[in-house]
Amino acid sequence: MTTTTSTDESELIAKLIHGDDHAFRHVIALHHSLMLNIARAIAGDIFADDVVQEAWVSVYKNIANFERRSSLKTWLLTIVSNQAKARLRKESRQISLDQLDGETPGSYLDGANFKADGHWQQPTPKWNIESPDALLEQQQLQHCINRTLNLLPPAQKAAFILRDVEQQSFEDICSILSVSAANVRVLVHRARLTLMQVIDRYQETGSC
Repeated sequence: MTTTTSTDESELIAKLIHGDDHAFRHVIALHHSLMLNIARAIAGDIFADDVVQEAWVSVYKNIANFERRSSLKTWLLTIVSNQAKARLRKESRQISLDQLDGETPGSYLDGANFKADGHWQQPTPKWNIESPDALLEQQQLQHCINRTLNLLPPAQKAAFILRDVEQQSFEDICSILSVSAANVRVLVHRARLTLMQVIDRYQETGSC
């Protein structure tokens, strides 16, 4: 995950405001992949490319109005999240992200696996990859995890990617997804529990 100092980011934003093409290409290279993942999680594969293109157009038009209340990355992810939800509305699927998961706050806060602050009670399993067979098993498990992640409800998948893959703060995820803090925690917990069940089942049966 790339880190940027506040000075570097301020200089980059200044270049973007002045229409520096090199700066835009740099920002696209840094964030396009993650934006595409968020668009896919919310709007689906069919619309993701269009959503991200629309988001970049919006960034180009509105960078001068960026108030810097958040990081540039958070602002970009908020734009693509809003574009993805707008596409869902355009497709006559007017459902909020809170509703997409179909859960209420607190429903899946499983104390057996997670502490109140959202951290795991026990470390996740360490996989032995010293032998080819063990490596193959790890690859098969990764396939099960990836498949399960792709099947998660949009809100869960987006929240999980932002929190556990991109290490975004809960506060930033609330801003990006326009979801309450309570529901962000529920979405992340629910995704983690689903993935933990896949890991447990794989350990027991050797299959998804």
